[in-house]
Amino acid sequence: MQKIPLMLAKAGMILGRDVFRGDSPIGMPLCGKDTELTDSLIARFEHMDVKTIHVEGHPVWEEGEHSIDDLLRQLDVRFSKTLQEPLNAALYNIYKAYLTRSMGGDSDQHTK
Repeated sequence: MQKIPLMLAKAGMILGRDVFRGDSPIGMPLCGKDTELTDSLIARFEHMDVKTIHVEGHPVWEEGEHSIDDLLRQLDVRFSKTLQEPLNAALYNIYKAYLTRSMGGDSDQHTK
């Protein structure tokens, strides 16, 4: 899941969290999680003072941001000397799965 400015939202993206007016989590949601964005829905959010939304995956790459492959390589380096320890191996697998899910990667592609 990624938090993005509304101006970067595109039709077809899927909401990762409920959307509230003015980015305040108080009150009734304007739109529910798992809703597919449309151009008219994005325009409606703009008129209701929504500044940011959470979307599934990691569809927007910003300058200076690492790719999932870079992050997984860094993870491999960090755990390279301790993967033989069962708890460290379990932690490595949990963190790797989290990175893969949160960055919108294919979990089968990045398994060791």
